[in-house]
This record gives sequence, C-alpha cells and structure tokens, in this order.
Amino acid sequence: MTQWYYSDSDRNRLGPVSAQDLADLHTHGQLAPETLVWREGLGQWTPWRVLMGEVLAPQPPAVAAAAGGPDIARNQYNPYAVAEPRATSAAADMRSPYAAPRAAIDESVDYVADGDVVYAGFWKRYAAYMIDTVLIMIVFAIFGAFSGTAKSTVTMGDIFGPAYFVQLALMALYFAWMHASSSQATLGKMAVGIKVTDDDGERISLLRGIGRFFASILSSLILCIGYVMAGFTDRKRALHDMVASTLVVDRWAFTTQSRRQRPELGWVTIIVIVLSTLLMLFYFAAIAVVIGALAGAAH
Repeated sequence: MTQWYYSDSDRNRLGPVSAQDLADLHTHGQLAPETLVWREGLGQWTPWRVLMGEVLAPQPPAVAAAAGGPDIARNQYNPYAVAEPRATSAAADMRSPYAAPRAAIDESVDYVADGDVVYAGFWKRYAAYMIDTVLIMIVFAIFGAFSGTAKSTVTMGDIFGPAYFVQLALMALYFAWMHASSSQATLGKMAVGIKVTDDDGERISLLRGIGRFFASILSSLILCIGYVMAGFTDRKRALHDMVASTLVVDRWAFTTQSRRQRPELGWVTIIVIVLSTLLMLFYFAAIAVVIGALAGAAH
C-alpha cells in the first residue's frame, strides 16, 4: 500500500497516511489544493491539486452539504471546492482519526545530494562580507555610544584589550550561529543569495561554524590571499572553507528547487562592488591630497 505524507502551513510533515486517509482529509476540507504532498517515487513535494486525481475516485453528483459547509453544485463535482484550512485546537487534533503524528519537518527533507550546483565565487562572497561588516560596525558603534566605551583616540591597549576579545567572540557567535541556522547564511549572504554547507551540501553544526570563523582569520593573515582563493580553486573554496570542509553555494543548491540557482552576480552584488570601489577611490584620493598638502607645506 502506498504511504503518503503531507505538510501543514507551519511546514510540519504529517504522515504516513494511506490514500484513503488523504481522500477523507480532502472530503473534510483539511487539504487545500496547494498543500504539498509526497509519496515514494516522486522527485519532490508536489501540490495536492496535481496529484488528487491519483487518490480521488470519480464522484457521483454532489449530495447535500454538511451544515455550515459550502454549497456544492449538484450537476458536477468540483475538486477545488475545498474549505480553507481552519485553526483547530490540540484537543480537536487528538480527536481526529486522521491526525497523524506531528513532527517538525527535518531541514534535510528538501535536501538533494545530486544535481547541478552553482558555487559562490569571490565577488558574491565579497559583497556578502561587506554587508555583514557594515552591519557589525553599526551595531558596535551604537553599543559603544550607549555604553560610553567609544573613544576619539585608540591605543594599543584598546586594540588588544578585553573589548577586542569581546567583539571577536560576538562576531564568531554571529557568523557561526547564522551559518548553522536553517537559513545557513548571515544577513549579508541572505541579501546576496548564497549559503554555507558542508562538503556534502548539508547544514553545518555550530561548532564547525565557530571553527570556520577562526579559520577565516588565517585567510586574512596571509594578505587576504585565503579569500582570493575562492576565485580560482576547485568548487570556489576559500582557504577557510578547505580547513573547515565547507562550501559556499547558491541558496537553492542541494534542494529540490535547484533550477532556481543563478550563476550571475545579481544586482545586490553589483551595487556593493560599485559602492565599495567608489569609496576606495575616494579614500586613495584623500590620501593623495593629504600627502600633496604636506609636501607643499614642507617646501
């Protein structure tokens, strides 16, 4: 007997249930046409409206509707006349003979090991990192202003003092927690449309995320060559990806919707590259003006 699964609006996977159970759920208005269902042999979760023909037998002319239910035309069967999902209490769920065990859908349900993968190269990573850096600087600046720790001058004691290690720990927690979350991405990576996975395309753990963050410091210490490696290495991996056994890929990679991957940079990445290039040119121009002014004053 074929076993079926279906999901609710909270992405809870329900099942397994039989085809007759699905038909009964449909009759009771508990399966909307867009509800995702799955059975063995399907490559991905599919809307119920596409598969209901496999389960529902041809119907005779409609009988009188239940009290309070929608009227059904008596001259034909309308498979889309399904009541909207309605909130039910936990007690009602327990009374329902069709209430399958409720368990949150495992994040790996949509995971697909094979298929084409678009890897995130240097520029997409660069744009994501710049966005994250700006956000982190804003947060630290606000915190410093309200806590009274902001200073107009910075000493070596400030750079390598307790505040430095607190900031380092907070940054490690931010990057590691976001990379290990269900989004598998920091805010910057979300904006660009990329995510971090392990070598097999699955979600990484928090500990691996912490290790990856500190490995990224190694990429910075060698004149940022570790970051540039993402532009030409196999699977576009940076040095810290090799150390932590991670990948940075398109947000739709390793999913049932891999066709939505985009190899192009995207408008967010392009805007970040343009803005950062203009700021860099302005910075060097300002340095040149200062050097010229000092040289003129010396003469």
